[in-house]
Amino acid sequence: MYTLNEVLETIRMVQEENLDIRTITMGISLRDCTDSNYQKSCQKIYDKITSLAKDLVKTGEEIEREYGIPIINKRISVTPISLVAESSNADDYTPFAEAMDRAAKEVGVNFIGGFSALVQKGLTKGDRILIDSIPVALSTTERVCSSVNVASTHSGINMDAVYRMGQIVKECAQRTADKDGLACAKLVVFCNVPEDNPFMAGAFHGIGEPECVINVGVSGPGVVKNAVEKVNGSDFGTLAETVKKTAFKITRMGELVGRAAAKKLGVPFGIVDLSLAPTPAVGDSVAEVLEAMGLERCGTHGTTAALALLNDAVKKGGAMASSYVGGLSGAFIPLSEDAGMIRAAECGALTLEKLEAMTCVCSVGLDMIAIPGDTPAETIAAIIADEMAIGMINSKTTAVRIIPAPGKKVGDRVEFGGLLGYAPVIPVKEFSARAFVSRGGRIPAPINSLKN
Repeated sequence: MYTLNEVLETIRMVQEENLDIRTITMGISLRDCTDSNYQKSCQKIYDKITSLAKDLVKTGEEIEREYGIPIINKRISVTPISLVAESSNADDYTPFAEAMDRAAKEVGVNFIGGFSALVQKGLTKGDRILIDSIPVALSTTERVCSSVNVASTHSGINMDAVYRMGQIVKECAQRTADKDGLACAKLVVFCNVPEDNPFMAGAFHGIGEPECVINVGVSGPGVVKNAVEKVNGSDFGTLAETVKKTAFKITRMGELVGRAAAKKLGVPFGIVDLSLAPTPAVGDSVAEVLEAMGLERCGTHGTTAALALLNDAVKKGGAMASSYVGGLSGAFIPLSEDAGMIRAAECGALTLEKLEAMTCVCSVGLDMIAIPGDTPAETIAAIIADEMAIGMINSKTTAVRIIPAPGKKVGDRVEFGGLLGYAPVIPVKEFSARAFVSRGGRIPAPINSLKN
């Protein structure tokens, strides 16, 4: 049961501090949609998605009215398409992306994830076809998102896949040059990818998941910032406890909404992802939370320590509020989607190297970062390799969503609009890593992978 004070506090958080449910995401298994004829398989995919998700948007809107809590996005994730399409006769998986896109449009969701492959140890024929199809698929569809897992703590780093993904990112940017490389914003490269992540662009429905499930992603950087400001000057123990208690409240709300949605839709409730996901809106910034802790500007010395405290306290508070915490669950640092980080990058406080250091202690990786359009594919592959190494060694999820902005140089700006925001183009190292990333093979798994 919820007390009157909790209800009133939630109303205040929604009205004054940008508290919302960032997404309710329906995960759908497509494992029964395989067919040797790819056209029949695509039709099965369309039919299943539109059948199971037909009431998703309506249900989200009903819950918004009933509880007074904004639900910003209603989304869908599906089984990695490389697994579904591999038994078909297709030599290009773009038609599968088109079927996903049509289904997403029909049911009214803004994104659908799962044009994905899991290749941390090697590539099958289907994996290769899917990866080769990504640039056309993402540049010709509106709502499809793609992810490729190229590394894990257990398997090491598949450097052949890393090298290829550097080329794919570059081609995605070139195919959407008129939109500042927008296709790259719908593509994530992962290490240790979670199978129940509700956030785009990395969401897919894992092979261990049920037939259909509802996962919820909450948000609330503004709420946490407000709480941090109230304990200005306190010691770190008090600061961490304050963040923890605030995350507890946010997660309770997320589980309430998730269970209500699952009940109305007649499917199981999965997890709450309690990640602090910023937006370009004023007062909805993770960077501003860090600055409220005492940093003059996000990116200065001490930023990594502040982010480590924030991420840990959010996880502890969320784990106390729900037995079903999953996904990424921590703090996101997407450059173009966070007004405070945009300011920090524009004034030179936040660099690619500092962002990489911050990913060692937060929940994701190098996210929505714009780099010069003439950056070589090999350099992009090397940036991916660095981030995968952080995830592999530290047994955590890391990811790269990077945009080599066509025709843009350092100091220019890319504009995506909406939740994707805008970002200054930041520099990368000019020295080549070509000879390193082109060696091929796998970087072996670390010794800490041997846990049996």
